Amino acid sequence: MTASPELAPSRTASPELLRSVFRRHAAGVAVITAAGERPAGFTATSLNSVAAEPPLVSFGIGTSSSSWPVLAEAEHVGVHILGEHQQELAATFARSGADRFGPSTEWSSGPEGVPLLSGVSAWLVCRVVARVPAGDHRIVIAEAVAGDPSGAGRPLVYHQGRFTALRD
Repeated sequence: MTASPELAPSRTASPELLRSVFRRHAAGVAVITAAGERPAGFTATSLNSVAAEPPLVSFGIGTSSSSWPVLAEAEHVGVHILGEHQQELAATFARSGADRFGPSTEWSSGPEGVPLLSGVSAWLVCRVVARVPAGDHRIVIAEAVAGDPSGAGRPLVYHQGRFTALRD
């Protein structure tokens, strides 16, 4: 038997409703990077493991994002799992117009020329295998080709519109 909670009157589906519902969904925080004429990157909470064989991940990116033109052409991307100590880095890559690869961001060129961020909990370099249209976004599916899971620290989490850490 399933309990049936008392529900508030439903609202018509809208972008605002979707955002309100997903503010209640805690998500891990990642930064996606790609090499281009200038490196590009953005904060993502839509990162998912898709398959183990082959090792595939997916993430969403808005086509209006300043990073989209580079991601639309990139053959490889960097996927960075952020630690709880990296709230400012997450905010920098989430902020429109920010100098994401400026002096405050420690990074280097990694495998396939992908920009790799320093001090992250884990990272992957992935080969893009598909870009699937999904409304005003694209779902990027990419196959892991290299990585390192050995970073220290607990994960950074996004919940209720802010970056936070897990509690014990």
